[in-house]
Amino acid sequence: MLKQGVEIERSRIKYAVGIFAVILLGLASRSDSPLLPGLVKEYAGDTLWALVAYLSVGFLFPRLSIWKVALIAGIFSFSVELSQLYHAAWIENIRRFRLGGLLLGYGFLWSDLICYSAGISLGVLFESVGASRLFSGRRSQSK
Repeated sequence: MLKQGVEIERSRIKYAVGIFAVILLGLASRSDSPLLPGLVKEYAGDTLWALVAYLSVGFLFPRLSIWKVALIAGIFSFSVELSQLYHAAWIENIRRFRLGGLLLGYGFLWSDLICYSAGISLGVLFESVGASRLFSGRRSQSK
């Protein structure tokens, strides 16, 4: 398990590739393919959305600890979900566009909060269990 004082220096190029790959997987999970089980269609997109949020925070702030990245991504993801309780005309107009709907969502669901927690946990797990060697240059002990 990672100690709280461990810092990661993330490779932005590798994170950009990871973000792109996860976005593609997320979009594919929303397809109407009969090959995808219903559970995947229902929950994978939201889980991967939160993983992209996690990877994006790591991309923007490559020296933050894993736990700080998780906290920021969690606050962001939960805030977006809670914003779906707000239905003013201007934000509904943004949601009508495909990109706006994908980013902001359409309606509040408690299950989305669970998916977001799972997606962020995947990011933490991915970085904590050696995948950081794939996505980072090095690990160092902070003082």
